[in-house]
Amino acid sequence: MKKIIKITVFIFVLFCNCSSMFGQEQVPKNSDSELKEALYKKYKSQAQGYDKKAFDVLFLDFFRKQKDEKVTLTKEEFYGYTIKIAAYSEKLGLLYKDQKEASQQTKQVWFDKNYSDYLLSKKH
Repeated sequence: MKKIIKITVFIFVLFCNCSSMFGQEQVPKNSDSELKEALYKKYKSQAQGYDKKAFDVLFLDFFRKQKDEKVTLTKEEFYGYTIKIAAYSEKLGLLYKDQKEASQQTKQVWFDKNYSDYLLSKKH
């Protein structure tokens, strides 16, 4: 009888463990994540090679085009800007070790920007 109880308890604990493992929420992949990754690989070294002046030109150009009602960036153009800005932010974390965490967060913010959100902002 004791053996049956032990086996039952063991199976119950095993079941609880397995159900919690398989019940983990999966982070859905953005439909544009493959494009972002490809652009990141393409532009990372270029963007990390920018000096402050080149980055400022890129950054201001992006905001001018984003705010211009007559211009709508293509998906690749939009992500080209945001990924370059993200890669430059990552560079700052490599240069300034005390700012590594903040630069990683900034990189993630720029990497997480969505083209669909940009298009919605153009309609308003």
